[in-house]
Amino acid sequence: MAKQIENNYNTVNLIAKTTKIIGDITSESDIRIDGNLQGNLKTTGLLIVGASGQISGEIECKTAEIEGVIDGKITVSELLSLKATSNLKGEVVVGQLFIEPGAIFSGNCKMERSASNKIK
Repeated sequence: MAKQIENNYNTVNLIAKTTKIIGDITSESDIRIDGNLQGNLKTTGLLIVGASGQISGEIECKTAEIEGVIDGKITVSELLSLKATSNLKGEVVVGQLFIEPGAIFSGNCKMERSASNKIK
């Protein structure tokens, strides 16, 4: 009998605090950024930007929890959560938005149910 191998899409990609990436990232799994990304990021899962994380570029994801710094456009099909330590500068297109006291948001926000159609 041949053993069947299953694809595991429940993994989390981790970009460590000491890592800097210049370029684009595409993933079908959740991703956590504690380092620095200068480029675009697209995932069909959850994006977590830790308190030390920084992203400059365009982001597309299903859900996002931001504790660090974002500079650019972010499209979140479901819920975008800006934690108290977050600093977001740019354009936001989301299905739902939650902002904790202390978070910094400077830019434009468009809430639309059709944001979910944009992440594929």
